[in-house]
Amino acid sequence: MKLRQYLYHLSNVQTLEDLWSAHTAQMASYGFDRLLYGFTRFRTENSLGDPEDFVVLTNHSPEYVEGFMTQGLYFHAPMLHWALKNEGAGSWRHLGEQFNMGELTPEELKVIEFNLKMQVTAGYTISFKSVSARSKGAISLAAKVGMTQDDVDAVWEEHGRDIHLMNNFAHLKILTLPYSPPNRGLTKRQREALEWVGDGKTTQDIALLMGLTSATVEKHLRLARESLSVETTAQAVLKAALHNQMFVLEA
Repeated sequence: MKLRQYLYHLSNVQTLEDLWSAHTAQMASYGFDRLLYGFTRFRTENSLGDPEDFVVLTNHSPEYVEGFMTQGLYFHAPMLHWALKNEGAGSWRHLGEQFNMGELTPEELKVIEFNLKMQVTAGYTISFKSVSARSKGAISLAAKVGMTQDDVDAVWEEHGRDIHLMNNFAHLKILTLPYSPPNRGLTKRQREALEWVGDGKTTQDIALLMGLTSATVEKHLRLARESLSVETTAQAVLKAALHNQMFVLEA
């Protein structure tokens, strides 16, 4: 799609699945066929928060996701470190320069070795502008197998401004769409109970509004807390709101 068509299409998508399908296809048209998007709202000075709370979207292979995300290699990824300290677009040529100067740690070298094994060798990383000290988002754009970093930089020289704009737009759109971490989505009843709590209703009020007993309402709230891995209902309301899982329009 041309830039205007792409932006118009993304402005009207209503699910992350539709957005990600369109975005991966658009980036592939520029030679970036493997993407990894991550966003956290729970960053601290020494941590990115619980990985289960990350918004993660990717079309990398399950093997890559297992090694990079599940086994925690991402925490030592040099371009992630770059993204945490910078905003904007960064060429992976920076990695080669760090390697040649012996500036990479043993842990970072393990990430480079893993990426080479998985043929993730050239690309760009975009670090999105943060409006909160607790939030950070970035996307890794890995080039097709066979493309060199020289090839990628040439593509960026010609189309980089448009690619950067499209990724910024996709990022902002992602933040407006409901996201349910794997195995941690809310049922319709759990979501409805949390919505009433968010409106300031008591358990007795909610029972009357939902046509349930107070015990059943408490059960829905308890299951919602368990699904969201929090201890209090107030925390559940906050986390559900941050992931846009409340007041969701039914498809």
